[in-house]
Amino acid sequence: MQFHEPQLRRLHALAELGEPLVTDELDSPEVRRRLRDVDVLMTSWGCPRLTAERLAAAPRLSAVFHAAGTVRDLVSDDVWRRDILVTNAADDNAIPVAEFTLAAIIFAGKGAPFLAQHVRTHRDDWSGIDRAALSNRGGTIGVVGYSRTGRRVVERLRSLDVDVLVADPYVSEADVTTAGARLVELSDLLLACDILTLHVPALPSTRHLVGATELSLLRDGATVINTARGAVLDTEALEKECAAGRLHAILDVTEPEPLPASSVLYELPNVMITPHIAGSLGSETQRMSDSALDELERFVSGQPARASVDPSELEASA
Repeated sequence: MQFHEPQLRRLHALAELGEPLVTDELDSPEVRRRLRDVDVLMTSWGCPRLTAERLAAAPRLSAVFHAAGTVRDLVSDDVWRRDILVTNAADDNAIPVAEFTLAAIIFAGKGAPFLAQHVRTHRDDWSGIDRAALSNRGGTIGVVGYSRTGRRVVERLRSLDVDVLVADPYVSEADVTTAGARLVELSDLLLACDILTLHVPALPSTRHLVGATELSLLRDGATVINTARGAVLDTEALEKECAAGRLHAILDVTEPEPLPASSVLYELPNVMITPHIAGSLGSETQRMSDSALDELERFVSGQPARASVDPSELEASA
């Protein structure tokens, strides 16, 4: 999926490759033998964690180029102790998520996902729709998390005539203002927004960041969009609000994932659920491969990496 002919040509031009070896683990005798001669790993989703034992099998390893987003589950402390360069393609993975989110915001403003459900059950009469309330002009969008994706969402919202609020304790007011948004406290954002979109990483500190108390601050008819991680939103609290008809939701991620078959969210006409498709899929994944290959090219030519991972920042990022 990630390496088609153009990517493979670049890879062969930049590196010496041994005979192809298909494997889903790093501990077999054959893989460990091959690791002895490895200078660089190019990894992606599903790569086993680089533990001290596995790193010991690769004494020459000096760089890991991750052709995907977060390296949180890939990199152990031993990688940093070895002073191994690590890069990722999180910036590139944020692009389709931001595109999906913008589409979700526009659809939410028009009520499209929910009215699609409505017309299925009201096939002979569409007169009950409050069309005056359907608009993407003059609304307030609340962006929680000025992350890689959050920043791109704010940039794309410039194409709409909306007021954009941002809540994030790690960003400067100047950065947000320059992007055309306003930095506010989370509670103020929740009270003001018509559409809430979440873009924070899944960390112990962000678990259920938006729970019953936070959802209660949202105005009647507001829409909650989650393309981040399911754990940042309290599912039980959201179920209650949506079941009461007070809030709408567009969820690409859930907790757990998938939701139990008994979840009321599946049945509600004011809820749209997609199966974790906002991130890079299909040909979009090749954008991340190209990014990893760019890093490999810089490494080979002695240039500094552009997307190196700073271990000190992992506590507050994906």
